[in-house]
Amino acid sequence: MHQDTTAGLPATARGAVAIITNRRGEILLHLRDDLPGIAWPDHWSVLGGGCDPGEDPAAAIVRELDEEAGLTDIADLTKLFEIRDEHGSGQLITFFAASWDGDETTLPLAEGVKLQFLAPEDLEFRMIPPFIRHGINRYLAARPA
Repeated sequence: MHQDTTAGLPATARGAVAIITNRRGEILLHLRDDLPGIAWPDHWSVLGGGCDPGEDPAAAIVRELDEEAGLTDIADLTKLFEIRDEHGSGQLITFFAASWDGDETTLPLAEGVKLQFLAPEDLEFRMIPPFIRHGINRYLAARPA
């Protein structure tokens, strides 16, 4: 296991999120709770969360998808890139992509307000954390036309 011990600093806090799309090209977004003390309250985000101590981001995203939304039948989970949440948790976030064609309204939401598939053009006017918006835009720009 690789520890981030650059210049004697403690290991970087890590997280993992998934950009989940359906066959229509819509992205599954999660409206976060509006609670004090949580990162990015009342913002739309993608599903995911922090890595437990010693947990690898790939294991963390599988666990988080199950814990947050009961998603266990995700197809083609693929690691994309990493982006730091500079203005929120400070975590280094690993982005994954996956596809799922179910009905999001039937998912057992464990936290947050709701899940909704949204077309990329509908994201412009949503409150989305900057690092998540950057990750989604980077993912969309790299997608085959």
